Amino acid sequence: MSDELFSVSDQVVLVSGGSRGIGRELARGFVQRGACVVISSRDAESPREAADDLGGNVHTAVCDVSKPDDIQRVVETVIADHGRIDTLLNVAGVNQRQRAEAFTVDEFDFILDINLKGAYFMAIEVGKHMLEHGAGCQIHVDSLNTYSPLKGVIPYAMSKGGLQMMTRGLALEWGPRGIRVNGLAPGFILTDMTRKLWSQPHMNSWGINNSPLERLGEVGDLVGATIFLASKASAFMTGQTLYVDGGMSAGTNWPIEL
Repeated sequence: MSDELFSVSDQVVLVSGGSRGIGRELARGFVQRGACVVISSRDAESPREAADDLGGNVHTAVCDVSKPDDIQRVVETVIADHGRIDTLLNVAGVNQRQRAEAFTVDEFDFILDINLKGAYFMAIEVGKHMLEHGAGCQIHVDSLNTYSPLKGVIPYAMSKGGLQMMTRGLALEWGPRGIRVNGLAPGFILTDMTRKLWSQPHMNSWGINNSPLERLGEVGDLVGATIFLASKASAFMTGQTLYVDGGMSAGTNWPIEL
């Protein structure tokens, strides 16, 4: 049974960082529900491969979000081709694990330029067009690190902390003008890039033992919350971050028997 409350059919959706992992699966969720989806990535080949995999009404674009000129070009192209952007999914992001004192200035800038500066100017460029229409939805992919930072990824955690403040600030400014802005914070999600890490027995055991649902997440676990945030079902929500983390942020598990 179809419920219009949760419908995203005929939406024009831009997925920044949509060629692989979480971005690709979120794009798939919208394609399967009748949306027109544009996926962007830093290289030309991965969006084309993703489009072939997804099928449906999918278009591709090359965009390095660390370059504001790229962002402006891609947003203008999407508007010219499709007339509007109903939903922005800001997914593009990078990470690097090492001790805080080991990060070079270039490594720090690389993470912040994509995760925070790039996300900000993508939100702003898309937001300008949404403001002209007086309607729109933005969903910025946050992180479990904004609940509790992990050691070894401080620049990444800093970038996501800034992203959460950006989400709240834009919601505050744009709400009266018809734009909703929310965040989605995945927990530990198995992707092609993370499966090797989580296949290590000690990591797998730690992840399962600290999740109330006693498992790690799959990328498909994020689709329902994203569709909810993009649909009329969340019409009175803005400035919020939904943690889709298997309950990790509910509290800390400790090894006692109850």
